[in-house]
Amino acid sequence: MSQNEPVSVHILDREYTVGVEPAERDSLTAAARMLDARMREIRGSNRMAAVDRVAVLAALNLAHELQLVRDELARQQQRFQSTLDGLNRRLDGALDDGH
Repeated sequence: MSQNEPVSVHILDREYTVGVEPAERDSLTAAARMLDARMREIRGSNRMAAVDRVAVLAALNLAHELQLVRDELARQQQRFQSTLDGLNRRLDGALDDGH
């Protein structure tokens, strides 16, 4: 069983400590940088914007992007499966013709 280690990340000038497996440390810090950048973009020059509102909007934007990626992956998997099915049919046909 892997041991989680504490990792400090900074998001909108606040520090958060998160437990993460050593192999996932770089990925977590990259995600924190992405979230920080997105929240800063949403907050813009309005330093008085409520942090919870900024966080929810950032989370919604990132979740939407994730859903778009998942949808595209599903379309690619469907195209791959369709191509594979077609190749299998052609192979079966070629094998049947050879016998």
